[in-house]
Amino acid sequence: MFKNKTLLITGGTGSFGNAVLRKFLSTDIKEIRIFSRDELKQDNMRKKYDDEKLKFYIGDVRDKNSINDAMRGVDFVFHAAALKQVPSCEFYPMQAVKTNIIGTENVLNSAINFGVEKIIALSTDKAVYPINAMGISKAMMERVVVSAGRNVQNTVIACTRYGNVMASRGSVIPLFIDQIKQAKPITITDPKMTRFVMSLEDAVDLVLFAFENAQSGDIFVQKAPAASVKMLADCIKKILGVPSHEVKVIGTRHGEKLYETLLTKEEMVKAVDMKKYYRIPADVRDLNYSKYFEDGEEVVSEAEEYHSHNTHRLNEKELIQLLLNLREIKDDLKEFNNE
Repeated sequence: MFKNKTLLITGGTGSFGNAVLRKFLSTDIKEIRIFSRDELKQDNMRKKYDDEKLKFYIGDVRDKNSINDAMRGVDFVFHAAALKQVPSCEFYPMQAVKTNIIGTENVLNSAINFGVEKIIALSTDKAVYPINAMGISKAMMERVVVSAGRNVQNTVIACTRYGNVMASRGSVIPLFIDQIKQAKPITITDPKMTRFVMSLEDAVDLVLFAFENAQSGDIFVQKAPAASVKMLADCIKKILGVPSHEVKVIGTRHGEKLYETLLTKEEMVKAVDMKKYYRIPADVRDLNYSKYFEDGEEVVSEAEEYHSHNTHRLNEKELIQLLLNLREIKDDLKEFNNE
């Protein structure tokens, strides 16, 4: 599918971009373009991979011209550029709007104008029943993607939505490991808090599945297990050989939920079960308001949302095994044991 094709990854210097490169650089893909604001990370990637297939474009999704410069000649787009730190978006919500919503619209419009075949935008479980600025901006991003997908003929536009990616930049796992290294207490907000867990490779596989199966306007969700934050901290302590390390409960932060939801009741009613994934097709009704407000659906009230409290909950053994399979954890273990 990617043979002799050009792939653009917005926000490509992050964890997701690096995971894509590990999977694709050894294939017969023609070119991978990394589009991001961070020139230092681009330079580090350039030196790390040293591959002629890899091209770098400095720019910002807020700047239409910089996107257009990178979009010429592109076949496929992974749109991963986003502001995703919940606390910072809570204090600077308009920055989240400019990057996550308007920036996405800029990328989509550019891709459509340059005749890109497919574009997959990356979303988050925080976009479902959002209670914080980051989640609200991502929910609006999804609406922008679905709306564009409904109205465009020649470009397939779809979205993926997933939960916590373990050991990615900004996740709690690197934080817990650093706290243990520095002999500081591990800080958790609520021991009963649960989160979906998946690896970076799982996230890439979800995007690839969407690439192969998407119709315009679709949202794809990966079925994922969950674990409590307390169990995650305990497992990391065991893996690093410090089972008695102190854990400190600091209380819920700005905009945090007790559990995260991947599909709403309304989405579960129409979701297509595709074994490891759910596909949520776009609502293709027009603006005939009677269809929305006069004809109700009894089945919605009977449905149950899909969230991290009612999915498969990992036990300690399963979670430890999952953590030990993460390349990032393996690197941290080597470093920890050498100190």
